[in-house]
Amino acid sequence: MRTEACSRRSVLGSLGVGAALGAFPRGSFAQDERKSCGNIKQSVCRWCYGDLSLEKLSEAVRKIGLQSIELIGPEEFKTVKAYGLTCAMTRGAGTIENGLNRIENHDRCEQELRKNVDFAAAEKIPNVICFSGNRKGMPDDEGLQNCVAGAKRFVGYAEKMGVTVCMELLNSKVNHKDYMCDHTAWGVELVKKVGSPRFKLLYDIYHMQIMEGDVIRTINRKGTTILLVEQNALMALSIAHRGYVIQTGQIVLKDTAANLKNNETVRKAYLGVE
Repeated sequence: MRTEACSRRSVLGSLGVGAALGAFPRGSFAQDERKSCGNIKQSVCRWCYGDLSLEKLSEAVRKIGLQSIELIGPEEFKTVKAYGLTCAMTRGAGTIENGLNRIENHDRCEQELRKNVDFAAAEKIPNVICFSGNRKGMPDDEGLQNCVAGAKRFVGYAEKMGVTVCMELLNSKVNHKDYMCDHTAWGVELVKKVGSPRFKLLYDIYHMQIMEGDVIRTINRKGTTILLVEQNALMALSIAHRGYVIQTGQIVLKDTAANLKNNETVRKAYLGVE
């Protein structure tokens, strides 16, 4: 099998469901020592660490080699930036409970979105987040139509500014009762109807596992590209179409999942088979 380094862009372009194996190997695929080239970019969300000051969180994030703190606003970004960090997704418009599914929210959401898109573009932040809002008795098809109308008010501006607006999928069973964008099919239909390369889904596998259970087959049925980064190599290769072996930030092997499972070097280094 030929060892080949490739970019993350080429990986995502070729995946249906793909697995990137990032565990520490028992052996090595490369003859020389490789330095991390930053192909895999890891980050944390600010809200998960509310008991830490942003300064302490930024210091810890930088110390362990992460690059980004997510879901922060302009004022918080000043602190993060001072520590040499960035943000891959900032606040966009609306709240989880009150979002684009209600026409009366559209003026406010558009104003917030344009302001935050301007900020994101100026700071080279690629994504901003938005939410559907809760149902509150509204039928899903009506909410979908309203979200499409709301998104089309600002998506052209996002295209112009080169910033992607991401609608988050959340579970409505456990954490966010009554949230409307709670199934992959609904979210995919929304993205299709908006019809812009700058409007996408933020797919949280935790939330969709709660809602749909059979996540991989759901993804496959919808033709959605997902990159799974997983240390359990055997599990990852058992559900993926293709696999990519990552060593110190570089992709050093790629092949079909079946071929990687049977590759002698992969089996020794990652699968624990001598």
